[in-house]
Amino acid sequence: MTGLGLSRPLYRLYEDRLLRSLDRDRLPRHVGVILDGHRRFARTAGLPDYESSYRAGMDKLTEFLGWCGQLEVPVLTCWVLSQENLERPREELDPYFDVLVDLFDRLPGIAGDLQIGVIGSLQMVPDRLHEAADRLVAASTPGPRRLNLAVAYAGRQEIVDAVRDLVAKLAADGLEAEEIAEAIDAGSIAAHLYAADLPDPDLVIRTSGESRLSGFLLWQAAYAEYSFVDVYWPGFRRVDFLRALRDYTRRERRFGK
Repeated sequence: MTGLGLSRPLYRLYEDRLLRSLDRDRLPRHVGVILDGHRRFARTAGLPDYESSYRAGMDKLTEFLGWCGQLEVPVLTCWVLSQENLERPREELDPYFDVLVDLFDRLPGIAGDLQIGVIGSLQMVPDRLHEAADRLVAASTPGPRRLNLAVAYAGRQEIVDAVRDLVAKLAADGLEAEEIAEAIDAGSIAAHLYAADLPDPDLVIRTSGESRLSGFLLWQAAYAEYSFVDVYWPGFRRVDFLRALRDYTRRERRFGK
């Protein structure tokens, strides 16, 4: 039996029905995902430790990349580690760092047509994770689709970093203080965000039942649509993803108008 209370054949029929119902012309160009709920999944699933849940979650991420590949979603941003997460006890963090290192080393072989980038404050993570992120980016090849992994990421910090970079550039160009102030606007700040060449997210999915962004892509997601899914990330199913996409395609986007 599945979490839907259906036998597997009926579950597949329901999944296929959802897939057929999608208006492919209205699918999002950029999907952001907050991978939330690993520790709660471990407790509810009776797993022996958090590391087992972390590994299940990263296996789910690779599975999710396959779902998105089948639908040819052009851009994905997946938040795998927040700056706030770094305040957790070392006995919780170390196993997760190891799982992420393993994931980063495996991804080049399974990424397919995805060009992979890593965004965030990598100077805050242990050297072994930072080095694995560097290896991942170096091993990634240009492709028609993009994946950004947000590591030690915080949305407010991204905006701070963007403004600092912008001001430093304007000062290096010889502008005076008043001219610098006049040169700062939404467009110039956006041009200095971590992945400024990517379109803003159209759809942001958060698992675990929490109905908040927690700082994820604060600037870019101003007009995104949101889907808050009750299941924990390691238990996230393709049908949950298809439902989120179906609901997205049925919404009328107004972009604040």
